[in-house]
Amino acid sequence: MASDVGKKIAKFSRPAGSLKYQEWIAGYLFAAPFIIGFIAFLAYPMLYSIWLSFHRWDLLSKPVFIGFQNFVKLLQDPRANLALYNSLFYTVFAVPLQLMLSFTLAMALRTRIKFRDLYRAGFYMPIIVPLVASAVVWQRVFHPEFGIMNEALGWIGIPAQKWLFDPALAKPAFIFMSLWMIGRQMVIFIAGLGNIPPSLLEAASIDGAGPLQQLRHVVIPLMTPLIFYNMVMAIINSFQTFVPSLIMTQGGPENATLFVVLNIYRQGFDYFNMGYASALAWELFIIIVGFTVAQFYISNRWVYYGD
Repeated sequence: MASDVGKKIAKFSRPAGSLKYQEWIAGYLFAAPFIIGFIAFLAYPMLYSIWLSFHRWDLLSKPVFIGFQNFVKLLQDPRANLALYNSLFYTVFAVPLQLMLSFTLAMALRTRIKFRDLYRAGFYMPIIVPLVASAVVWQRVFHPEFGIMNEALGWIGIPAQKWLFDPALAKPAFIFMSLWMIGRQMVIFIAGLGNIPPSLLEAASIDGAGPLQQLRHVVIPLMTPLIFYNMVMAIINSFQTFVPSLIMTQGGPENATLFVVLNIYRQGFDYFNMGYASALAWELFIIIVGFTVAQFYISNRWVYYGD
């Protein structure tokens, strides 16, 4: 009798185990495209670049192990330090302007005005324009003789500027150009503003708070998580600026727009210093991670996550 009960238990237990195994296989099969893509296009290149950063390789001969020479070189290379300065300058000025302008637009486009959806689509549209096309357009905008920018300045009596041909104006021109790409941040802010409970604003109004006080004490504190997210993403993207400087100025004039990623590209594919380019890439990776970790640490003091 006991043996019959054991056979019945075994009979019903096998399909359950087999079903669990089949679900496990099916799950990995569905995840296989991501896993293969991650290993082939992300994990392996990163590990290979770590290995390559300790070698000297010109894409033609065999890599030669040189230890930490590439990392010592990047600390002493004036061009690499200048590229870091250019990227830091661009980030420090571009990111706050992007956040303030996108937040202001989101506040304005939350009001009930005519053609509001058309304005939202218009400000978001530059995001879907290819970077190469937008760089060509802005190169024309900043043209010293026929550019729209100088023509607009001439209407208010300001003389024409050289912009992309002047080392003092090239980076400000790139910062101004970056304001064209704030549509994504604006949409995120619009979504966040829509989630603010109207009862809080009504309560603040009853307590005598005006529009500016409501903005300072109610709206901005509730929007700090989205401000923080947009800030982190904007800093990461600003350090990775590449296409505009490559197409519009090629790093000039006088290396005023030689950003970090453009310098990495030149070292790897113009000068064939792939090992040194890999070391520069990991330097940039460490800097971006450091900035991100620091922002998360500081965010505990000013980001408000309400229950």
